[in-house]
Amino acid sequence: MNHDEILRANRKTYDAMADARNPLCQPAKDSELADPLKTLDPLGWLGKSIKGLRVLCLAAGGGRQSSLYAAAGAEVTVVDLSPAMLELDRQVAAARSLSLRILETTMEDLSMLRPAEFDIVAQPVSTCYVRNIGVVFEQVARVLRPGGLYISQHKNPVSLQASPEATANGSYCFEHTYYRDTPVPPPKNASATANRLRESGAVEFLHRWEQIIGGMCRAGFSVEDLVEPVHAKRDAAAGSFAHRAQFIAPYVRIKARRQTAGGQAVSDVSGSKLWIPD
Repeated sequence: MNHDEILRANRKTYDAMADARNPLCQPAKDSELADPLKTLDPLGWLGKSIKGLRVLCLAAGGGRQSSLYAAAGAEVTVVDLSPAMLELDRQVAAARSLSLRILETTMEDLSMLRPAEFDIVAQPVSTCYVRNIGVVFEQVARVLRPGGLYISQHKNPVSLQASPEATANGSYCFEHTYYRDTPVPPPKNASATANRLRESGAVEFLHRWEQIIGGMCRAGFSVEDLVEPVHAKRDAAAGSFAHRAQFIAPYVRIKARRQTAGGQAVSDVSGSKLWIPD
């Protein structure tokens, strides 16, 4: 598939998911908006307040990320490929009197945004939809100010390699190669677990750890933290999403900071200093 075909397929997939109000396309709840920073940042990566900070919610349409950041006091721009996903952001903003700037474009082209325009770039799981993840990191580095934070989530490459379904003995098999530049084939069988792990109809790419972590570093970021959100449950039924997560973490969440040249100290979003070595 060429680049335009990939964009069309993924736009169509998320338009359909937004129209169907898929669980991945649900606006934030009242209880979450009551304390939006706690909802967004249980690990405290963003500091005590983001009021007045400029935040880019990248490939983050659907009415959740943008509303939470705006409710926490940030100046929010939301970018997404899917017009239907962005329509959910418009609806939530209107219903809750939130101010958002909404842009329809691919994460691979942020040329309409100014250099160093943002203090924070927040990107939920979405880099799997582009062939070259390095281009995304370069775009983020250009629009993020020195010392700014890039908070992103990615599908675990091992999770994309492995079968969604359990074998007869309750384990999971590798189905796809690690070194690849072609899309990961869709699951062979439709199941609740497969639907949690893969978006039906989307074109997805496996990115190796050297491409994710190394790509961030090469684009000018320092990786400060990495966590694997826990979705495993000890007593989950074999073959369920929570059972599979006992074997393979489906996602990772990464905290990275935009470097400056020469190893100068830079301010983080909360005003403290971080020294970056040459």
